[in-house]
Amino acid sequence: MPCPSRNWLAAALLWLAFTSFALAAIEGLEFANPQQETRYRSMISELRCLVCQNQNLADSNADLAKDLRRKTYQMIRAGKSDVQIIDFMITRYGDFVLYRPPLRPRTVLLWVGPLLFLLVALAIFISVVRARRSIAAGLTTEERAQADSLLDQDPPQ
Repeated sequence: MPCPSRNWLAAALLWLAFTSFALAAIEGLEFANPQQETRYRSMISELRCLVCQNQNLADSNADLAKDLRRKTYQMIRAGKSDVQIIDFMITRYGDFVLYRPPLRPRTVLLWVGPLLFLLVALAIFISVVRARRSIAAGLTTEERAQADSLLDQDPPQ
């Protein structure tokens, strides 16, 4: 019969092995002050991973995301401003790297599109409601009485 303490020891060793791999994946970055770390975290959460496309740099484990996080860290440590870092990323990867791209002629549809879609849907809704009202309002008194009598009848069995 196996000794319970050996099972415990084996489980503890497995747990340590798995957690050490998980801890190895965490980036150990050192910042000169807490403001730099805050800027870094803010920047990597605002920049899109170009490989994953639906994740920011902070959440992505893609190699490109790791490289961009490292570059962002280096630029912050070098004293670059947020604008300089964003300009570098846009110059290199285009507006797609930003979750909120700037309003430019080529991105205007991205910004105005949802509003246009809403306006078209509202126009269709209003036209349908008006059409239904005009059909109901177009009935004569006799037609309305006939429709009411048909609705009051029991269905045939």
